[in-house]
Amino acid sequence: MPIINITVSGKADAALSSRIAAAVSELTATHLRKDPTITAIAIAYIDPAHWFAGGRSLAEQDLNSFWLDIKVVDGTNTKPEMAAYLEAVYGRFEQLLGNLHSESYILVHEVPAAAYGYGGKTQEFRYISGKLKITA
Repeated sequence: MPIINITVSGKADAALSSRIAAAVSELTATHLRKDPTITAIAIAYIDPAHWFAGGRSLAEQDLNSFWLDIKVVDGTNTKPEMAAYLEAVYGRFEQLLGNLHSESYILVHEVPAAAYGYGGKTQEFRYISGKLKITA
């Protein structure tokens, strides 16, 4: 049930957004075990002339970049799972965007289950409710 915000250098491109969303959803399911049916992804674009890395714009460097920010419940993934996820996501963006700047970032926020949820219910509530149904 993660929310994933992605910023990509370049002009808005619906076809590219669809490919990015499909790839990120698949990698998030594979590496972090998150259900793609309740994964939300928002994609925004920034003109490369207005994105700076290493003191120069991406346009000047003829490079692309991305920023992926994902929120997951703390303790639901191991360090090796997160490391594999970061590596796989970076590799997929290299394929999708080409000429990728090494200063392309991925941040996995681990947030408390009591402070995170969807549909008006926290993940902690969902966990406890699930446990009560099993024992009831």
